[in-house]
Amino acid sequence: MRAADLNRRLVLEAPARIADGAGGFTESWVARGHIWAAVHVRGAGREVDQAARLQLSITMRALPQGAQARPDARMRFRDGARVYRIEAVQESDATGRFLTCFAVEEVGR
Repeated sequence: MRAADLNRRLVLEAPARIADGAGGFTESWVARGHIWAAVHVRGAGREVDQAARLQLSITMRALPQGAQARPDARMRFRDGARVYRIEAVQESDATGRFLTCFAVEEVGR
């Protein structure tokens, strides 16, 4: 595999539950770290419930299992005002040097 052109600095965010003081909670997002990545469109966008969804492939350097900045399907990336919700993560090649995150960007919300 060729070296990826990691030219976008993204913030990895994880969900966090915060008590609302009335016995319930609200969900917020907490930054887990910054990563350099290559972001590519995977396919044509599609409309679901009046919101366009752009499918993306995000390549980043691999991190060991359990590392705080290793993404999983509960997390999301933020690129300024843009948010990419992670759907799946896999190793990009047999050497394990890169991860590929399959994500969607919600547009028009």
